[in-house]
Amino acid sequence: MLRTAGARLLDDRDRSRVRGVLDADPVATCMVASRVETVGVEPWRLGGELWGVGGRLDGLCFSGANLVPLRGERAAVRAFADRARRGRRTCSSLVGRRELVLPLWEELSEHWGAAREVRPDQPLMATDANPDVVPDRAVRQARPDDLERYLPAAISMFLEEVGVDPRLGDGGAGYRARVSELISSGRAFVRFEGGEVVFKAEVGALSTRVGQIQGVWVHPDWRGRGLGQAGTAAVVDHLVRAGRIASLYVNAFNTPARAAYARVGFRQVASFATVLF
Repeated sequence: MLRTAGARLLDDRDRSRVRGVLDADPVATCMVASRVETVGVEPWRLGGELWGVGGRLDGLCFSGANLVPLRGERAAVRAFADRARRGRRTCSSLVGRRELVLPLWEELSEHWGAAREVRPDQPLMATDANPDVVPDRAVRQARPDDLERYLPAAISMFLEEVGVDPRLGDGGAGYRARVSELISSGRAFVRFEGGEVVFKAEVGALSTRVGQIQGVWVHPDWRGRGLGQAGTAAVVDHLVRAGRIASLYVNAFNTPARAAYARVGFRQVASFATVLF
């Protein structure tokens, strides 16, 4: 039986081929494309490794803080699993297209042990048009002097969405630095009322073609008033005006959020899955 060659470590000599793969699926690969476009493929700059299968990169996977399979048939997925099993698990999640993530997790689960949670169906949604609802004009880009008020809302969102306190391990220094970076780069959006955050969202990954929205959160006292929908529309408006596609992914069981995003103008383009450790 023929067997696909193992996954090899890529470097900047492979950059044009990597860009070709990412450009062919810009919405689903935005998380990785945003880094490759900025720093290239060399692991020491990328903050992780890119693994390739085949001379034309029939398979591609990113291994860093997250393990992100980007392209490949089942044989390539097995090659990624073989490489991932060489050392201990260092990623906090496995995320990407459902048809890649779930087979990869099937290959890795016995070696890595039980996951904290598997989210097997997360519609990946996108729009390149002006939002279908009126954007909330009170939503603005957060400024560096907003950090102390913004950070508690970001922590609350993380606890609700991921189920883990982002301050664990280092007292919150790493998460604070990440939120500060999002704010300083103009990728955090906020609405204040009485000095308190009532809506927040970030563009977690930003490539030349796509902005992936994450961390949409409404203060519990303000829920049910349409702030999430209008606030998300404000972020979409910002991205579309800049000539980008706006995207996000959401759990399939979150029917209210899916309906709100559909009213904004998002349409499903694929399905993601996430395995959380």
